[in-house]
Amino acid sequence: MVNVALQQTQANKGAAANCRHPRYPATIRNRNTRLAYARACYPFFHWCQENGLTLDTVRPFHVAAYIEQMPGSKPTIKQKLAAIRMLYDFLVSRQLVPANPTASVRGPKYVVKRGKTPVWSREDAKKLLESIPRDDLAGLRDRALISTMLFSFARISAVLSLKRQDFYHQGPRRWLRFHEKGGKEHEMP
Repeated sequence: MVNVALQQTQANKGAAANCRHPRYPATIRNRNTRLAYARACYPFFHWCQENGLTLDTVRPFHVAAYIEQMPGSKPTIKQKLAAIRMLYDFLVSRQLVPANPTASVRGPKYVVKRGKTPVWSREDAKKLLESIPRDDLAGLRDRALISTMLFSFARISAVLSLKRQDFYHQGPRRWLRFHEKGGKEHEMP
């Protein structure tokens, strides 16, 4: 669908727009983000088609109207707007559209006052760890993973990406080096 829209835009722009380009979602490194952004653009393409718009005739008020009528939570709407914004950044960089009509469109405001994840009490954590068997390798592995997440507040992907060299001594303390999203490293005693 993305390629059809790009071809439609190229056909509207003429022979000068027939430059080689990678597919739009392929420019996003993270697979899950790439799929979410591609899925977010499909309804926008359908909406444009229903309203007689091509990608190069869309204006900021069209994008704002689309965002206003969109169902879903505020974070979902913000993610879909980000996907459409990135699509138009891609089209502008390939000189298929003159300007990004999403640049001036604001998404809904979303502020988190309190996290949804409850903090475990010391007794609950101890009860969970004691319930995991210690007599086999899988039980020891599970205890190590869960206790690392409980006491470091690290994400599961950061804990699973730990290597032996990520555990080290620095003076009297032992440290863990977590590899977070976006290539960031987070060190914790």
